[in-house]
Amino acid sequence: MINIENFEFDSVYHVFSHVNGKELIFREETNYHFFLKQLDKYILPVADIYSYCLLPNHFHLLLRFKNIDDIDIESEHQYLMKNFGNFLNSYAKAFNKKYNRKGALFLNAIKRKKITDEKYLLKILHYIHNNAVNHGFVIEINEWKHSSYKSYLNPEKKSKLNRTEIMQYFDSLDIFKNYHQSNIEYDFLNLE
Repeated sequence: MINIENFEFDSVYHVFSHVNGKELIFREETNYHFFLKQLDKYILPVADIYSYCLLPNHFHLLLRFKNIDDIDIESEHQYLMKNFGNFLNSYAKAFNKKYNRKGALFLNAIKRKKITDEKYLLKILHYIHNNAVNHGFVIEINEWKHSSYKSYLNPEKKSKLNRTEIMQYFDSLDIFKNYHQSNIEYDFLNLE
């Protein structure tokens, strides 16, 4: 069982959530685009996004929260959770309206794991970018268009991702690609 940790400024997290029940979070292409638009609106002001993967019934984010000067330390978790709550609620409300459904779309708790070392950070990056392969949606990592992986392959193309910070761990784009093609055991992740 994953430990639910408080969000803290200037810290890196693996954040993920799953649909409530057996429905889908993303039913069509426009859902993916709207989700990213809401991510930009609610989360980019408070965090740098390093990577993401959106699958039909769940999503993964790798991000670092910014240090917000006018929020005191005692309120930081509450402040950051409010941003996540607003983000997911805005998506769920629009989704429910579009598909004429009622009730919670996401599970109650946003799962999160604070990342405190470089080795774990890189394994989470690999895990997120390979998530569609691991779940059998595609065979090759670059076939899934709803992840940040392809953005890293086109560094000259403008992106809202903070690719610079992640690419400092790789001497070249080829090393980045080779790392993502390598096999890594994920049993250490404890994502239940």
